[in-house]
Amino acid sequence: MPHPWIADRTLAFDSSGIRKVFDLAGKIKNPINLSIGQPDFDVPIAVQDAMINAIRDGKNNYSVTQGIPELRQGLKEKRGIAGESERDLFICSGTSGGLNLALMSMINEGDEVIFFDPYFVMYPSLVRMAGGVPVPLDCGEGFQIDVGRVEQAITDKTKMIIFNSPSNPTGVVASETQIKELAELAQKHDVALLSDEIYSEFCYDDPFTSPSQFNPQTIVIDGLSKSHAMTGLRVGWVEGPRPLIETMMKLQQYTFVCAPHPAQWGGIAALETGIEGHVAEYREKRDKVIAGLQDLYEIPPSAGAFYLYPKVPWGNSVSFVESAIAKGLLLIPGSIFSRHQTHFRLSYAATDETLDRGIDILRTMAENPE
Repeated sequence: MPHPWIADRTLAFDSSGIRKVFDLAGKIKNPINLSIGQPDFDVPIAVQDAMINAIRDGKNNYSVTQGIPELRQGLKEKRGIAGESERDLFICSGTSGGLNLALMSMINEGDEVIFFDPYFVMYPSLVRMAGGVPVPLDCGEGFQIDVGRVEQAITDKTKMIIFNSPSNPTGVVASETQIKELAELAQKHDVALLSDEIYSEFCYDDPFTSPSQFNPQTIVIDGLSKSHAMTGLRVGWVEGPRPLIETMMKLQQYTFVCAPHPAQWGGIAALETGIEGHVAEYREKRDKVIAGLQDLYEIPPSAGAFYLYPKVPWGNSVSFVESAIAKGLLLIPGSIFSRHQTHFRLSYAATDETLDRGIDILRTMAENPE
């Protein structure tokens, strides 16, 4: 029975299954942790130094709501919108903050929001909190998006499509053709297309493609949490049509106020700090895990992010992951990301030693069904 003061809108939320596993990791001695979606490398030294200098220079107060001009300008130049009058960009408190602001600014009661199953765990709950109706849509074979299914799902109540490539949890990257078709479909039906691009730097086989290249009304959300290991520093941005960005900035004044000020100065250094070495390393880690498991597990093609999404060889996603956790291996059941209990998420953002230990346990589990 909930406390009588608790608002009804919170009833759609459960404590994140990912967070539960994260908490569990602190209780297990020497766990094999392949569960958490964050890099295993540290924030680059140049970024650390920039934040430390900002703190020592007294840049610890509020920044302007839209973000410090130096960071905004650097991002506009990177995104190719410097000097544009139709599109704008502001700094938010991580991509999750940007997603929240976008939904609260755009979704009315009863509006339908389409997203692809499997999906990032926050999507359905944040849509409901904004008053919207989540419309999860099964992907096609290999968890590729099926644009034909999207068109069939669009109704007169559809307000937005949320798109995430590279995908969390699957690591699947949509093709340029699929992205172009989706972007044009949204434009054709006058539906907002929100592109969650937080894993854009982690594309291993082909260059990253954004739907904003084909649809100038696309809302893009990105940040530095994954690329520069700044998960706890909360620097993200939203780019989109100027009237939408102005509304989101107004809402930010009354919610997050601003992104952490010293971290924004670190963001400027991050834009000048390449991560090509880490991307190459993660490509090798992906290949290592696939080579170690592909004869016993059905693994959808993963070309980005730092996840694999294997099919469970027996039981369902919950029972299989519970068995893995009992053996000291932390994974995330697919039921956290999907209406289906058929897969589990494995993060290869870990040391090679940890990956080897995880592979050994997973092989044993596949060879000895319970």
